[in-house]
Amino acid sequence: MIPRAALSLLVLSALAITACGSDDDSPAANDSLPAVGSAPTADDLVDRSFEATEVVGHELVADSTIELAFMADSVAARAGCNSMNGGYKIVDGALKVAAMASTMMACSDELMEQDTWLSEFLSSEPSIALEGDVLTLTGVDASLTLSAVQPAELEDTTWTVTGVVANEAVSSIPMDAEASITITDGQAAIRTGCNNGSTGVEITETTITFGPIATTKMACEPELTELEASVLAALDGEVTYEIAGDNLSLRNGDIGLELTAG
Repeated sequence: MIPRAALSLLVLSALAITACGSDDDSPAANDSLPAVGSAPTADDLVDRSFEATEVVGHELVADSTIELAFMADSVAARAGCNSMNGGYKIVDGALKVAAMASTMMACSDELMEQDTWLSEFLSSEPSIALEGDVLTLTGVDASLTLSAVQPAELEDTTWTVTGVVANEAVSSIPMDAEASITITDGQAAIRTGCNNGSTGVEITETTITFGPIATTKMACEPELTELEASVLAALDGEVTYEIAGDNLSLRNGDIGLELTAG
């Protein structure tokens, strides 16, 4: 039998070891934010955009934020620098994001590192919960709480192209390329990444029909010429659209564009 005094020493030693073991500078799983609500379906998230209100496990760069926008079959993410986009599924309460394509803007090292952190967090299959307008993502050592934001207006907004879609895969556009669409009073001003153009448009609740696009005829570098061809092909005739927050998704059959407001 263990003497009472020895037993007391063993208990105290165990408590001391436990206390020392928990004194870790890195965030632990139980430091993450508690999930609020229940796991949503893709239908609960479609056409909705969310902005981070609280982050655990990562210190946000000053004056930056994290945004997620959900389309019918893809999620767009921004962490202050580049835009990322990829397919996603919700399986057994976990968010499973496919490999994400990203724009290639040069930003500060801090923002580039934050992009990397967000991409790694989303690819770690965090649990996901939704309660009204509050979305919670909980990983092993980090959590995000995000609140829903109102979508941008289709018209009178400059939509900047952040990705090109082909056969359900999203590829980034060349660094420093300038491609955008602005629709005002039935007219669309278009920057293709190479030339500028314009055309008339007809808009319904789900589609935009673009008329023939007249453009300037400047010669550009091969990668910008390729981007222009993709933009013009995506804006040929009737195009379906979805807006989630400040993200716009255009689809024309197997091709399309991902855009963001501003």
